[in-house]
Amino acid sequence: MRRLFHNYVYRGQRRPEGLCSGANMEQVASTGKPVQITVAKGYELKGFKGDTPVTFIRAEFNQAVLGDSAKITVSSEGTAVYNFTASFEFSPEGGVTLDDLAHKPVFLTVTEVLPKEKKQKDEKTLILGQAVVDLLPLVEGESSFETMVPLHPVTGSPLEVPRPGGKQCTLEVKVSVAETLLTTAQMVGGNLLKVTLEAAYSVPESFIPVGPLQNYMAGLQVPSSGEKDYPIFFKNGTLKLGGEKEPVPRPKKWPIANILAPGATNIPDAFIVGGPYEEEDGELNHPEDREFRNQAESIKKRIIWDLESRCYLDPSAVVSFQKRIADCRLWPVEITRVPLVIQPKGKSAKFDKTDDESPLSFHGVAYVSMVPLLYPGVKRIRGAFHVYPYLDNAVYEKTKCLSSLFRDTGHHLIQNNKIGGINSPLSKPVISRSLKEDKVQASSIKSQNSDTPLETEPPLNHNPEGQQYVEAGTYIVLEIQLDKALVPKRMPEELARRVKELIPPRPPVSRRIGGAQKAVSDYHAQIKNISRAILDEYHRMFGKQVAKLENDIDSETLVEQKCQLNYELNCSGKYFAFKEQLKHAVVKIVREKYLRTTAFESQEELQTFISELYVFLVDQMHIVLNQTMPDDVQGAVPAIHTTTEQLRLFAFEAEVNENFGMAAAYYEERLAREPQNLEHWLDYGAFCLLIEDNIKAQECFRKALSLNQNHIHSLLLCGVLAVLLENYEQAEIFFEDATCLEPTSVVAWTLLGIYYEIQNNGIRMEMAFHEAFKQQQARIMKQSTGTAEYVEEGGKTESSFGPWGITNGSSTIAIKMEAPPGPGAQLSILDDFLEESSKRMSYVQEPVLSVTPQDPAVSQRPSNLFVKEIPEKREASKSQDSSMFLHPSPQGVSQSPTTIFMETIHFLMKVNAVQYVHRVLAHELLRSQGGPSCEYYLVLAQIHLLKKDFPKTEEYLQQAAQMDYLNPNVWSLQGHLNFLSGNHAEAKACYERTVSFVVDASEMHFVFLRLGHIYLEEKEYEKAKKTYLQACKRSPSCLTWLGLGIACYRLEEITEAEDALSEANALNNYNAEVWAYLALVSLKAGRQLEAEQAYKYTMKLKLKDETLLAEIHMLQETFGFGNPSF
Repeated sequence: MRRLFHNYVYRGQRRPEGLCSGANMEQVASTGKPVQITVAKGYELKGFKGDTPVTFIRAEFNQAVLGDSAKITVSSEGTAVYNFTASFEFSPEGGVTLDDLAHKPVFLTVTEVLPKEKKQKDEKTLILGQAVVDLLPLVEGESSFETMVPLHPVTGSPLEVPRPGGKQCTLEVKVSVAETLLTTAQMVGGNLLKVTLEAAYSVPESFIPVGPLQNYMAGLQVPSSGEKDYPIFFKNGTLKLGGEKEPVPRPKKWPIANILAPGATNIPDAFIVGGPYEEEDGELNHPEDREFRNQAESIKKRIIWDLESRCYLDPSAVVSFQKRIADCRLWPVEITRVPLVIQPKGKSAKFDKTDDESPLSFHGVAYVSMVPLLYPGVKRIRGAFHVYPYLDNAVYEKTKCLSSLFRDTGHHLIQNNKIGGINSPLSKPVISRSLKEDKVQASSIKSQNSDTPLETEPPLNHNPEGQQYVEAGTYIVLEIQLDKALVPKRMPEELARRVKELIPPRPPVSRRIGGAQKAVSDYHAQIKNISRAILDEYHRMFGKQVAKLENDIDSETLVEQKCQLNYELNCSGKYFAFKEQLKHAVVKIVREKYLRTTAFESQEELQTFISELYVFLVDQMHIVLNQTMPDDVQGAVPAIHTTTEQLRLFAFEAEVNENFGMAAAYYEERLAREPQNLEHWLDYGAFCLLIEDNIKAQECFRKALSLNQNHIHSLLLCGVLAVLLENYEQAEIFFEDATCLEPTSVVAWTLLGIYYEIQNNGIRMEMAFHEAFKQQQARIMKQSTGTAEYVEEGGKTESSFGPWGITNGSSTIAIKMEAPPGPGAQLSILDDFLEESSKRMSYVQEPVLSVTPQDPAVSQRPSNLFVKEIPEKREASKSQDSSMFLHPSPQGVSQSPTTIFMETIHFLMKVNAVQYVHRVLAHELLRSQGGPSCEYYLVLAQIHLLKKDFPKTEEYLQQAAQMDYLNPNVWSLQGHLNFLSGNHAEAKACYERTVSFVVDASEMHFVFLRLGHIYLEEKEYEKAKKTYLQACKRSPSCLTWLGLGIACYRLEEITEAEDALSEANALNNYNAEVWAYLALVSLKAGRQLEAEQAYKYTMKLKLKDETLLAEIHMLQETFGFGNPSF
């Protein structure tokens, strides 16, 4: 018997676990490290015959009795001092291994010794309870640990009723070894695998609790250090009828049979906690599966195991495990049912051969995807997995596994599957005829390794019992957990450190205490102080005289008072004091403003500088005195300063008109005003991507990241540029840091997945895409509760994802094209527009814009650029941040759910990263269900419009129109295509259809601009006026006001035209066309000076419209003025 047991241990199979009732099992002799288990004391004990029984402890491990303690009498307080030590040898070469320590606990059985009665030869004993000591800390590298383990009472034990005070019986235990059991290599490269089989739900209806007893089993294999795989079995599942859900949390149980105390079956501090279906890693984790899961887990039959099996993986096994996952991806978890055979009593009893040859029934398999364990930082997967019939060809095709765990490897389970026979000697494996036939099929499958196809395909009904799993919708819930992740994940601190190494943070520049501005302001303050002191002196000397004369002081009196005041100041020394008081401020101006810190080379240079300084100081003195003592003289017209949002709009218009020099000047002006605003750097970087200056774009994005290293979109754009410039290591750092800082970002995870695809890392690519989809589903569920959108009166406003963050989309309120009733109403509307402008500027003002464009003419000519999205100005809010102003909702039209790839495409298109879009489009095409979407064709049309490939653009727009004929974006893009192609008639029809929709297109600014331009060409001035009015209301710019001014001028509405043109000039006084029409308006109004000035700037800015210039010359000849060269 010992020889059979010895052979079974070394076969590589896990032997049936159970407790031996005696000491007839001997351990294999080996020289190893002793593991000592010391039981110091027991608390809250009592016995059958009283509260002070005589007890002893038996220690058992690995089906062997380690020893019994001395018989100790329990004190009246329930305490027993045992000081009992037992030990066993740890010998990884063939005895007790780390795997045994991982999944087999030490059982401590407390037994009461009853007092002898008369004529009684032997002592009688009764078991009080069992305690379980988990040896897992030794496997984790500890050399000793102490614990208080609960003593679980057996059925009928007096310990079921606690002693007064309500405390549970416990044992004080210490486990120790001389030195840690793990080598350095094992501590670094080893791992601990925990597999928990919770239950199988929705099992076939043929599973009934009555009739012959059945053993429901499941199992899987994991790589070991040897050649053979290590099997993990889950036996003795409990068939339960439906009615209610299993409670959570509930304890996990030891996979060991014949444990005496019911409570000892529970693993300490290990619980099944469940969780939302959507967060699982299995197959039934979609919203549409929720109803089926709820019914299956509450109403239908199920088999409950709740067992946790552990397996220690040494470094070689970890490498093999990791390689097997990468190669096979899916792991077969088998499930079967085997009849329990009652063991006959008596030594002469014999088994029938037919009983031993019982074939497997209801043999099924679940395909568990283990790929998530290769994701960085992932240590646990849990989910539900469908059960399919076990068919050799299907299992091999999916898992590359040639043998069945139960059929080919686990025959002993069938032979030992007898009630009371768990520890019986192993009999010779017997293979039934059906199993032999399956072996033949398995051998034919092996021929696939030599690219030889199977000669015969097994029919679908090859496993009719297993097919019932599919019909019933059976699935198992399984958890696989590792102590350490197979693929370590970079810590956020490490990623942040590496980002800082690549791009050092640049704190905002502190304001200088000195400087030219500070020197001038100090000079102003001194002038104010001195002027007040002089006024006080004047009132002291002439206050009474002035009070008597009041305002009747003549000039002679004032001159006399001035002489007397100067005499008094000189005589008293106050004049000298005032000069000394002012000297320091003047010195600061010389040094800070004029940068003069060295001696002058000549007297002439000195005199020239003194004259210049004197003029400046006097002018500044007058400014201060006028502010301190204002007079009735009207001040100069204040200069109009455009906001950074307006500059962004002007830059966008210049981009569309292909005036890249002007666009760059506007972007640089924004940076000059607010160099610490990272959004300005991101906008400039996106512009550089548009003109394909990737190096400069990278500099801009890195500058933005240096201002805020936690800004997600700066990190993403730095990563995109790193990929485009083939700096892949840096790209991975940027993308990973973005996902760490913002784990809910769909775009960040998707871009990380695209990066892994470029690196041919398919597993990590799947991980990133899965996480992106998971986060998108979570966001959709949150939005469905009403947190992401709200309804306004007359329209709906949506939350959208702009490039720099979550922004508000444009309103979807329909704007009619109906004209207001009568010219009076039209004039009032125009007045309302003009009142919204907080700063006005006369059209005769000199140009003061600080930018110097390369081409000052900004016209409404056709563009070969695709029109990006820009916002419409809201009436309710006149001030909005730049991200809201620049990036409206891309989903302003359709409420249909978008994919993770389309969401990423929108982000990339908005930042002009067209070179990166193609890879994402490929995934969108592959992953989209039911074929490409309308959005997919729209993006393709946009890309080809950027490339000036008009035929391809037309083709994709036709595809988009067939899928969604009522999509305003389709019609607006079709209008742009026709406009750029020169087909203004078709463009006009498309634009009019776009404007007539109740829901706006993603961008409407250039729809109105170009539609108004067509109306002007066709001399439909009234329609042009209405169109430009709407454009001015939504997003006013120089071009919108110019178009409105032209329409009003052609309608002979000179006053309205002048007002509109003045607004256009105030926003951009470098537009030659604006000055030209101002010249026409001034000529018709009869104002010669204004006409000459407007004409002067028209010629200075080089008006390119010869027809308009000829019209000006004709009016100048007609009225006889307006051209100074006459």
